Formats: sequence, C-alpha cells, structure tokens
Amino acid sequence: MNSSTHPLTPEQAVQLRAVLTERGYTFSPKPYTLFFAQKEKLSVAVYEKGPKVLVQGKGVEEFVQFVLEPEVLGEAKLGYEEVHSPEMFEPHFGVDESGKGDFFGPLVIAGVYVDRGIARSFKSAGIQDSKRITSDAKIRALAEAIRKTQGAVAEVIVIGPEKYNELYVKFGNLNSLLGWGHARVIENLLAKRSDCPRALSDKFADARVIERSLFARGREIQLEQRTKAESDPAVAAASILAREAFIDWLEKRGKALGLKLSRGVSAAVKEAARQIVADGGAEALRQVAKVHFRTAHEIAPESFAAPKPRVEWRR
Repeated sequence: MNSSTHPLTPEQAVQLRAVLTERGYTFSPKPYTLFFAQKEKLSVAVYEKGPKVLVQGKGVEEFVQFVLEPEVLGEAKLGYEEVHSPEMFEPHFGVDESGKGDFFGPLVIAGVYVDRGIARSFKSAGIQDSKRITSDAKIRALAEAIRKTQGAVAEVIVIGPEKYNELYVKFGNLNSLLGWGHARVIENLLAKRSDCPRALSDKFADARVIERSLFARGREIQLEQRTKAESDPAVAAASILAREAFIDWLEKRGKALGLKLSRGVSAAVKEAARQIVADGGAEALRQVAKVHFRTAHEIAPESFAAPKPRVEWRR
C-alpha cells in the first residue's frame, strides 16, 4: 500500500494529532487540512472536509494496522475486509464508467465479474479506484493484471463521440444514456456468466433507469447502486478498465490529429477544440468531442446551441 484514506470524527482527529506528536512527527501548514504531519517517508494529512485522514508514503500498511486502527479508530479493518464487508467477496458484477465529464473522447463503460478468489487476487494486486491513480502507466499495468487474473470476466463498451452525440440526442440526458450503457455491459457479462446473481454500480441515478434498459436475460439479476461503490473490488477493476480504454482512445486519436487531446474541460482543451474547428469546421468536433457540453457552444456558437439549464435529478 502507498496510500490509505479513512473518515474521522472531530474527536478522533484531535486524538490522532496527539498520537503523532507523541511519536515525533513534524507538523507543517497545508491548505484545506486541520493538520499535516511527516516522519521519515510517511505523511499524515487530516483534511477539514469530513474530516478524513490520508496516509501516504512508505510504511502505510504498518501505520494503519499498528497505530491508526488500534490507537485512534478503535477497530481493525485492514486485512479484515472479508469480515467487515463479506458482500465484496461474493460473486457479483461491478460496473463503472470513464469519460462522462471530459469534453474530448468517448464514454467508456466497463464491467468485471468477481468471486472470492478473484476479489482476493485483486486486493493483492493493488486494484483500487482509478480516480486515486494519476499515472497512465499504472492504469495500464493494473488493467493487464486484471486481464491476467484467473476467472475474472470483463466487458468494455466504448461509445465513441459520434455515436455518443447521436445517443445523447435520442435519450435527452446523460443519466438515461448511462443507464442504457450500464445495462448493455450487464447483459454482455451475463452472456459470459449467466449464474451471477448481482450487479453493483455507483449511484448516478434511479436504478430504474438501468432496469428499464435491461433485456429479458437481465431481468433476473439484482441491481444495487450505492455511493462510494469504487471501494468494491469489482467496481474498482471496472473503473480501471474503463479508464484504460478512455486514455488509449485519446492518445490514438490525438496522434492521428497531431494534437494533444487532454482530459476534462481546460484552457488546453478549448485551444485544441479551436484548432480542430479551424482545420475541419465545426462539425469535425462531433468526431472527437461531446457537443452537448457548453464548451462546444463557446467554440462554435453558431453550430452548437447552449446547453439547457441543468435540472437536478430527484426521486
């Protein structure tokens, strides 16, 4: 382990500071933290939001097991996931996506099947939520580890920008499109593992959005959505495979265009979009970008309408 995050109560944050002081940690100011402490190659940051603690560096596992858990949290969780969260090790699919918030590139939805043995292998290999990984090389290495894990079954659907733009018009909103994509991944996984009883994904909308999109095969599976689903090994693995496919697409298409297609919606993204429009006209954006984003309207207002005001989804 090179990092570990845990929620804290305000009282536990105070207690942790006392423990670190007693153990000779050096404190220094850091934005958005209650405190930040270091000793040798290990750092401990307690963030105001939450609060929560982020432990990073060398010796994370030992610190969590022998200091944080017994002296502050009062319970042993690391290494006891099967006791505290047995459902993570039962047979199920995990589904996640990449690219939904990025102007350039496809929407990628991936799913992975795990059982007890596969989940244990993923844990040992360091499979974790892709949002916690900043290195593309690391993403690709973990994706390869997932594919090499015996018994693991995966499905990746890449909805390229042209198809994405068509589907967005058809469905009218991103949640419906996501539900359709999740349902397709679940259906394809069921064709490979028809005995799987449950599918888990992050809570992005009413589960009925997915249920309505399932074909007959998928009507029998139990659908579960919850926040922070990426802590589940199957969802974490799906997030890595989705991210790998997304960054591979950006890299390949960027090379073909002679441009760097960056993630997100930054100044660099807008500059690349202007270059694409200058070279190929406004419609060229449809081949590489999600044109319902406000960025498309900013770059080519005569070709792409401003997005409608966002309506919050309610149950």
